[in-house]
Amino acid sequence: METGGCRMGGAGPGGPAAITLEELDGLAEESPDSAYHSHGSSLEEEAAERMDDEEQERLLNYWQSVGRGHQVDVPRDMAEPIQQLTRNNNPQERQSIPFTLIQRKEKLGDLLYEKRQYGKAKWACIKMKEKQYEQSICLGFMKLMRYICEQNSSGLYLGITVPIVTIVHTNEAQSAMTQAVTVAYYLPEVLQDEPPHPFDSDIIIEEWPATIVYSRSFRGITNEDSIMREINLLAAILESPELCLRDTFIIAGYTNPAAANRHNEIWFLQRP
Repeated sequence: METGGCRMGGAGPGGPAAITLEELDGLAEESPDSAYHSHGSSLEEEAAERMDDEEQERLLNYWQSVGRGHQVDVPRDMAEPIQQLTRNNNPQERQSIPFTLIQRKEKLGDLLYEKRQYGKAKWACIKMKEKQYEQSICLGFMKLMRYICEQNSSGLYLGITVPIVTIVHTNEAQSAMTQAVTVAYYLPEVLQDEPPHPFDSDIIIEEWPATIVYSRSFRGITNEDSIMREINLLAAILESPELCLRDTFIIAGYTNPAAANRHNEIWFLQRP
């Protein structure tokens, strides 16, 4: 034992360096614990940023993988909107588009369709014309996601409303779809009077008039074949299909376009 301090480790040639108590006192001032306490907030922020980056990368990779299945390229600048939407994707916090139920048509206990009235409202709309319907709705939805996730004049997350709808068109015989579609997001009630301005000039804020729709639910993917099947099915069930537009329909999606077993509705629009 030497006066003035206790040495840890051997002191002989080639042995570990000796550390005196005085040296330990000095090290304590720069120890990880003291550094954490003195710079705790910055370390916490760095850890949070690393976790954010990892989460963003994981979610982006997932969406890119799903996108490839639909022949859609999900760009890297979608990482933050995807993360925001995922974090805020709480079913209890989604705002449903309000409507008045006019009639429910059932047969042997099964719901065939509902007749509803939707009020006049403002929607954020994006027109798309990709080769395939799935490509149009995925790319259109991504553009709307950016708008919802702070890329707007308010700089705020706007919140999810359901359903996200897509306007589709067919020929007069209802035998084939056209490529042009419109993907639309219903603006939350608190934003109806003064909708935030989109940064993306392709997104247009439109006011839609009050409309009566005939709605039938279906599940699964939405593509040209499944949509035409649902159009023909509802046309056969309706007592007076001639009351509705023959070439314009709405697909209402209650789950995101990446989901396999989606909850959808086909809407027929009653003529004004």
